[in-house]
Amino acid sequence: MKNILFPTDFSNNSWTAIEYAIELFKSVPCNFYVLHVGRLSQSGVQSNSFIMPSKTDNESLKDNLTDIFARIQNITDSKNHHFIALQDYGNLVDIIRKTVLDKKVDLIVMGTKGSSGLKETILGSNTGNVMTKVHCNLLVIPEKAEPSLPKKIAFPTDYNIFYSHSILEAISKMLRTSKANLKVVNVTKPNVKFNLAQNENMVYLQDYLLELHDKSYSIHNLEDNRAKNAIERFVIHKKIDMVIMVAKNLNFLQQLFLDNTIKKISFQTRVPLLVLHEQATYTS
Repeated sequence: MKNILFPTDFSNNSWTAIEYAIELFKSVPCNFYVLHVGRLSQSGVQSNSFIMPSKTDNESLKDNLTDIFARIQNITDSKNHHFIALQDYGNLVDIIRKTVLDKKVDLIVMGTKGSSGLKETILGSNTGNVMTKVHCNLLVIPEKAEPSLPKKIAFPTDYNIFYSHSILEAISKMLRTSKANLKVVNVTKPNVKFNLAQNENMVYLQDYLLELHDKSYSIHNLEDNRAKNAIERFVIHKKIDMVIMVAKNLNFLQQLFLDNTIKKISFQTRVPLLVLHEQATYTS
């Protein structure tokens, strides 16, 4: 049984994330935890509770959660899917960390408005903080993402890190869930060759994919002075439906998708981004 966490601020973007994940995992038994984190000033309780306090703000919270569950019932009737409401007050990242441990969460799914419209909200700039500070796989769903199974998944890599079994297994499980084709894409500057470690990492990755996904992957080597521009063009030209990155390769991840100073998502407004962590669980 997969445990998936939805942090929500009741925005359209957070609903898009819920809708996308329900469709993506429609054939997978899942527990979906819908978590709202409010400010401490709004709190009348000290911890998670299913019994809503009587204050006006919490009545509004209860109404919002009830509305979300009603909308969920309208888009799925799968007996394999179970939905649980959670609420807490305080720091979003700290509470998500705690929930990941308490509920044995395999995957966090968050919505974002992307680089064109980020605001200082629960699911705006904080998405970058969750990505880099919470040790759990994270699926970021942009505002214009269509709820459908991805057919083409891009895996940008500079081959500077060794991909552990947990990372490769997570990629494999996503490929099995979606039945998508994986496109491994590397961008190097003109006339720059791989070092020994990069060559070894490249060979290991290709051997793994050849053994398990020989008919559903391809390798793409590009030359460009700016990796970000080349990969953005690749995503558009190849009509990529999802991008997978590894959190351990933070420098490369920041170069492509994050503003280094404020850690905001800076990516296409329609293509989901799956960020994988070493040894993070990702069951199916």
